[in-house]
Amino acid sequence: MDSRPESSETLRNKCAACFRQYNKMEHLVEHMRVSFHSVHEPKCGVCQKHCRSFESLREHLIGPLPKLECARIFSIRGCTLCLNIFDSSSALRIHRGHCQLSRAAPNLNISLSRLSLQSSSSDHDARLQGPRVVALGCKLVGGGSDGSLDLCARVCLIGEHENVIFHTYVRPQIPVTNYRYETTGIRPEHLRDAMPLKQAQRRVQDLLCNGEPIWKIRSRGGRARILVGHGLDHDLECLGIDQYPSFMMRDTANYPPLMKTSKLSNSLKYLTQAYLGYDIQTGIQDPYEDCVAAMRLYVRMRSQAHPHDYSSGSGEAQSRNNFPSWRQRELERMTPDQLLELSGSDYYCWCLDS
Repeated sequence: MDSRPESSETLRNKCAACFRQYNKMEHLVEHMRVSFHSVHEPKCGVCQKHCRSFESLREHLIGPLPKLECARIFSIRGCTLCLNIFDSSSALRIHRGHCQLSRAAPNLNISLSRLSLQSSSSDHDARLQGPRVVALGCKLVGGGSDGSLDLCARVCLIGEHENVIFHTYVRPQIPVTNYRYETTGIRPEHLRDAMPLKQAQRRVQDLLCNGEPIWKIRSRGGRARILVGHGLDHDLECLGIDQYPSFMMRDTANYPPLMKTSKLSNSLKYLTQAYLGYDIQTGIQDPYEDCVAAMRLYVRMRSQAHPHDYSSGSGEAQSRNNFPSWRQRELERMTPDQLLELSGSDYYCWCLDS
């Protein structure tokens, strides 16, 4: 193994975020132009290396081919859920007490009549003065000749404190050909007198918009609520809601820090086990449980202790481009740390919601 120290020229051409080394400064500038490194990326608590996602950081700390010194320290003082490193093993033990969460509640075996009563009685309290953030979860049954067409048959909305705002069975507009009972727990009698899809759609949209017209929401004003969930586009499509603005949605399926290193989505089941420390979807699945898991993941991501650099985390770096070609000579004279200060994130960091 070559133990020779790095030359000053090599250090000058070394990325201050991911530590990649380049032969020429112009190559480092090009790397920074396309990498969008920022203070909002997950970062190793030992060597301070920036990683694109928590999955990448986990590989750096735990394996299969971890950085040896970082892995050694992490094994003694690191939390395997939030991936933070603490000053001592005793501090880690205290931290684990609130980092490791328990499953929210057993599946809600509530009769249809109680579901309807609960959803209607809480609507008034939820409107106008209700929570700023809500989580949505749906359970889907099958339609069409082969049962592969997804139809919403149960929907749940919860607030930030995991309280149920709206929860009801939904009667699809076309016949159900596969109830998918093994995972949904839904039987024909649950949908016989269920809320019609159009009515459920109006109720959900009204709760999300919070009494505001959609045009006002799109202008980034009003009282509309931040919507949390996993695979939100698909759930909203099954509900027939296609106008809710994307900048008001926080989807754990496509949030870059929670995605795989291959930039594909992780399942909600995996994310809950890996970052919250408990299992869900082990049998018949409840939309309330999915809502709670998505909300907890959102709150954990929102609570990341990042410097409040709003321009860096706004997701506008790609269009703003801090490394224009006309500045090439100036950029090549900068240090790696100065280049990192210029760089901005290409996604909206949820810490900016706090």
